Amino acid sequence: MRARLQNSIWGVAAWIAGIIFVFPVIWMVLTSFKQENVAATNPPSWFFAPTLAQYTQVFDRNITPFLLNSLMASIFSTILVVLLATPAAYALSLRPVAKWSDSLFFFITTKMMPAVAAFLPVYLLVKHLGMLDNVWTMVILYTSMNLPLAVWMMRSFLLEVPREVLEAGEVDGAGLITSIRKIILPIVSPGLAATALICFIFAWNEFFLAVNLTATNASTSPIFLVGFISSEGAFLARLCAAATIVSLPVLIAGWVAQNKLVRGLSMGAVK
Repeated sequence: MRARLQNSIWGVAAWIAGIIFVFPVIWMVLTSFKQENVAATNPPSWFFAPTLAQYTQVFDRNITPFLLNSLMASIFSTILVVLLATPAAYALSLRPVAKWSDSLFFFITTKMMPAVAAFLPVYLLVKHLGMLDNVWTMVILYTSMNLPLAVWMMRSFLLEVPREVLEAGEVDGAGLITSIRKIILPIVSPGLAATALICFIFAWNEFFLAVNLTATNASTSPIFLVGFISSEGAFLARLCAAATIVSLPVLIAGWVAQNKLVRGLSMGAVK
């Protein structure tokens, strides 16, 4: 009886904590269904007549190209990151190369430099190559931005692969490609999904590089959101509607991959 009561208390506490963390998102969605004059009231209005006018105005401002640019940059960069990080992590874990610790240290040091410190040479190089306002420039930059993190994550997942299983496959005549395809990938697929989802989220939310290297042809969805903050003030309800739309792809991706994401992030927690 006492244990059941404690479980109930912890369950209620978990629900309260979850609601507190999710409340800003809930409030954003609710505000997106308000009129601007209602959204700007202080104190906030809890009861209002919902409307879809803000979503209509967001689509009237042609949000679609911004969403497509974000999707293209995020998806292609995530694919490249996974394709490059997996063999790199394999060489740093299951088949460690010489001075693998130095290589790992080099990867992580690239994340220590602030983006603004490296921006000027990147801008000059992109301008010299004539690739300003180009979505493929964002694909390359997002790939380089997420690759070090992906290598470290994939290495930790690959270290969980039992060496006995690999040795048994080698005894049965499995080559490198067969071992990767039939042994390693099925085991680390949750970790692979977790890595891909995190890289996708980071690329989708990136703002600094996008706002400085794009203009009209390759602007991403975070750039679109800034357009609702002007000298006339912030159009709060319309901004919340746009932010809700922009958040949907990440929420959908997280919901679809939630099982593998939880398994991937918990790999290695229990042996």
